[in-house]
Amino acid sequence: MYAFRLLMIVIFVVISGYTAVVAAEHGLGLIPIFLRDIAALGWPGQFNVDFACFLVLSATWLAWRHQFSPAGLVLAVFGFFGGALFLSAYLLYMSLREKGDITAVLLGNRRTA
Repeated sequence: MYAFRLLMIVIFVVISGYTAVVAAEHGLGLIPIFLRDIAALGWPGQFNVDFACFLVLSATWLAWRHQFSPAGLVLAVFGFFGGALFLSAYLLYMSLREKGDITAVLLGNRRTA
């Protein structure tokens, strides 16, 4: 569990730092660039479609884990728009809250009982 938590911290720090530099250099206009790359039907667009599908899977898992409750739906929105930055923080928090029980982290308490 130590390695998992360390990985979540590394992911969070790397993405935070990288995002800060990109935002400072290029601003926060990600969505038009993201969609323009998809519309161009090139490799950057293919990567963006693949990444968007990952975001949908992440959001769906978050909602499912919280049994599609209102809180789960809010977390799903954060997961979709926050990507790995949000998910790494969420998984680190849950691993600490669940005292390292990976089954509870992935499935939620109600499904492990």
